Amino acid sequence: MQLVINTHGSFLKKQNNCFLVKVDDKTFEVSEKKVDSILITTSATITTDAIKFAVENNIDIIFLDNFGDPYGRVWHSKLGSTTYIRRRQLEISEEPEGFRLAKGWIEQKIDSQILFLKDLKKNRPEQKDELDDYISGMEEMKSQLETLEGKLDEMRGKIMGLEGMVSRYYFEALSFLLPDRWKFNGRSRNPAKDEFNCLLNYGYGVLYSKVEKACIIAGLDPYVGFNHTDDYNKKSFVFDLIEMYRIHIDRTVFNLFSKKQVSDNFFDEIPNGMTLNKEGKAVLIQAVNETFDKEISYKGRNIKIGNTIQFDCHRIANSLIGK
Repeated sequence: MQLVINTHGSFLKKQNNCFLVKVDDKTFEVSEKKVDSILITTSATITTDAIKFAVENNIDIIFLDNFGDPYGRVWHSKLGSTTYIRRRQLEISEEPEGFRLAKGWIEQKIDSQILFLKDLKKNRPEQKDELDDYISGMEEMKSQLETLEGKLDEMRGKIMGLEGMVSRYYFEALSFLLPDRWKFNGRSRNPAKDEFNCLLNYGYGVLYSKVEKACIIAGLDPYVGFNHTDDYNKKSFVFDLIEMYRIHIDRTVFNLFSKKQVSDNFFDEIPNGMTLNKEGKAVLIQAVNETFDKEISYKGRNIKIGNTIQFDCHRIANSLIGK
């Protein structure tokens, strides 16, 4: 489970081989065996004993800002695996295999988006024609992507351009399906301009921390990107891999709106946009954790959605070193 600290002034310490959390006048203990990670989303106090206890038990502590972006992480300093994996990651980004991997991640993302719209179409016969148009546009862009060949440096712009066009179709379709009250005009980030993007951005932030952790455990370098180019302190490879898993956040957020579980009270207005408040964060994080805890059939095995990220990272790492 993920231990979430989202109440201002919370206190976290170690006690009797457990994490003890104090929130206002309430206190509760959580065994380290039940905790995979600790997520801190607000001002809180954590003791050095609790930090050491988490590190010793391979539990990472992630700090999120108001927009859901991770701004810090406490974890042990060991490499997840052999340095050879990172060396091969750097080398293969210039090889045909690097191009194939990079293109494949985007294709998987698009396939997931198309499948989601097709699932939504099943229960919306009155909106079938409009959804078919959006899906056809996305499938056409994907067909163009599949024909691309060459080196990653030469094709990166075309890959990202086609992916961007697919995303526009996709988010227009999701907005079209929402009630008028919640419709939105494309993606907006930090700050979000609307409620849908506000939830989406925060969910992506939670997902980002999971992908980064999976990279580290598998021995992959979060900074050596393929589709996303190198930049100072930019974890480009995390941005590459997260594309395959955004669909889980998309489905979770859309379902919250579909089930009428989103309230105006979840959001606070800020200059040029809005942010998710404590109540909204609690609802979203609970829904995201429930999503990641669901078991699915994935690449020939039954596995929790949350574990597919680690499964894929190990698979990628093994492929880099020829295993």
